[in-house]
Amino acid sequence: MQEYLDIWNEDGNPTGVRCTKDEAHQKGFFHPTVHVWFYTSTPALLLQKRGANKQTFPNFWDVSVAGHVSAGETILEGAVREINEEIGLQLMPTDLELIDIRKNSNKFSNGIIDCEFQHVFLCKLNIPAQNLKLQTEEVSAVRLFSFDEIELCQEQKNSEFHIVPADMSYYNMVMTEVLKRI
Repeated sequence: MQEYLDIWNEDGNPTGVRCTKDEAHQKGFFHPTVHVWFYTSTPALLLQKRGANKQTFPNFWDVSVAGHVSAGETILEGAVREINEEIGLQLMPTDLELIDIRKNSNKFSNGIIDCEFQHVFLCKLNIPAQNLKLQTEEVSAVRLFSFDEIELCQEQKNSEFHIVPADMSYYNMVMTEVLKRI
């Protein structure tokens, strides 16, 4: 089944145009996505290990839940849907706290041009990570990472875990926002 996305302009405004996710990634069209970071008061962040079949960064550790907002969905509807699909939690939109909207563009060697407006949310994880129900096509594992472990991963000093090499200030911003809430 083809996934359709709403296309946005470079300023983050909807254009009224829709296309398939594949076309958006071939042509570098901007589109909305969601990033949901689950945290504990330890403090720790829940990271997911991307599936081996992912087109970008397979088997790397990444944001707790991430995905594309489908055409016609609101940002919060997309976030709640992705959370349910990827880790099996049924949450309400009011459970999520928007902390940032990031404009991000990446060109990959496989031809994907991913131009996103990432809507970044925080949510406290209120159940043990081992109780989450993973969408195995997308997520091969989840794990709580202490902030010290994340910092070692950022510095590429953790040979066991490799995180998606995003702008490392992104991880720092998320950790700072978590510390404000615990």
